[in-house]
Amino acid sequence: MRTISTVKKPFGKATYSPVKHARYLDWEDAFDVEFDDGLSVLEPHETIKKANKISPNAVLIRVSVPKRFRSHFNVKYDNGQTAEISWSFIRELPPKVASRVRQPVTRKLALS
Repeated sequence: MRTISTVKKPFGKATYSPVKHARYLDWEDAFDVEFDDGLSVLEPHETIKKANKISPNAVLIRVSVPKRFRSHFNVKYDNGQTAEISWSFIRELPPKVASRVRQPVTRKLALS
C-alpha cells in the first residue's frame, strides 16, 4: 500500500510581518488584509474557501485577528466551519510557470 505525503514547499522568500487587520469586502467578495509593514492585499473569498475546504454554500459570520500573535486571521461560517489563514498564504506568491511553451507546428499545403 502506498502512502501519499502532502508536503508544502516554500514558493518564495517572503519576510514575516504581523497582520494588522483583516476585513471582508462584500462588494468585492474578497478579504482585505493589511500588514504592519504597510502591505495591503486583496485575497478572493473563493480562494480561501477552496484552500480550507469550506462548503460552497457556507455564509461568513466573522473575521478576526488574534491579538497575541497576529500571524494569521480566522474566518467563521454559519455551519460551524472555520478557516485559518496564515500570513504566508497571503504574502507568498506561487512560482511562475515555465516560459517554455511549445509552438504548434503548422504545415502549408501546396496546391498545384
